[in-house]
Amino acid sequence: MSKTVVTTNDAPAPAHTFSQGVRKGGLLQVSGQGPMDPATKAYIAEGDVAAQTTRTLENVRAILEAGGSSVEDVLMFRVYLTRREDFAAMNAAYGEFVARYVPSGELPARTTVFVGLPHEVMLVEIDALAAVG
Repeated sequence: MSKTVVTTNDAPAPAHTFSQGVRKGGLLQVSGQGPMDPATKAYIAEGDVAAQTTRTLENVRAILEAGGSSVEDVLMFRVYLTRREDFAAMNAAYGEFVARYVPSGELPARTTVFVGLPHEVMLVEIDALAAVG
């Protein structure tokens, strides 16, 4: 079974040596996305984790859709936050996004961890594992 690299101009291009997403069989793994506007290639909403979370999830959604999947098909989101005090605001933005794009109400699994991220302005990074088909 071969794997397929997934790319889209509707999400930021990878800055390093990895793919936006990789599909193999019935699974699609989306690489960690951050709060970058794909049109301007600039990080957005410095200091605003809610806005950054929404932008980040929209980037993930674009890659999911380019790979033949959707937010409804996500099995697992992994959320990486830089500050513990941002959890509630991130969680609220995440909840609004999932409510909009998971109409079945069958919520994906999620893990949230607190980490250092590669760019100082980034408060959040999110990746996803989804079913395809």
